[in-house]
Amino acid sequence: MAYHSQFINVDKTVGNMAILPLRTKTRGPATPDNSEMDIIDETLYYFKANVFFRTYEIKSEGDRLLIYITLYISECLKKLAKCTNKNQGLQEMHSLAISKFDIPGDPGFILNSVYGKPANAQEGEFLRDYLKQLRQECGIRVAEKVFSTEDGKPSKWWLCFSKKKFMDKSLSGPGM
Repeated sequence: MAYHSQFINVDKTVGNMAILPLRTKTRGPATPDNSEMDIIDETLYYFKANVFFRTYEIKSEGDRLLIYITLYISECLKKLAKCTNKNQGLQEMHSLAISKFDIPGDPGFILNSVYGKPANAQEGEFLRDYLKQLRQECGIRVAEKVFSTEDGKPSKWWLCFSKKKFMDKSLSGPGM
């Protein structure tokens, strides 16, 4: 059984994706969060277990965000597998976070069947900015985990998941 998000009471959604507070110093539209664990921490905590599932029952809007972050962590690990040190990894994570990406409703978004598209262009731009901020913070945290070894080399216990595909999906196109 897959792990689901504990963030089930959400104040704001765009489409049908939860917009949750983030514990971050990265600029963006997310509400600051001072709690012990935010949605990124929760996703990182459950990542190694959830990544093995080919199907995932969505029980809340928080689960949709958890799915997106899980898929993004997989992309991060693919990039970090090619890095030799933390600084190089952080640069790769920043480049990945700010690169062009599809949001729900865009023709290239792989999970349009389970994500609602934003109601208007303003909501779409807000969602893109929120996801960009989330991707930046998530990349930093993943790099911190991967390069947390004493010798500064990447952790094989994280990189062994770089070839796994959660739900047999990938946020990047085929061959990337």
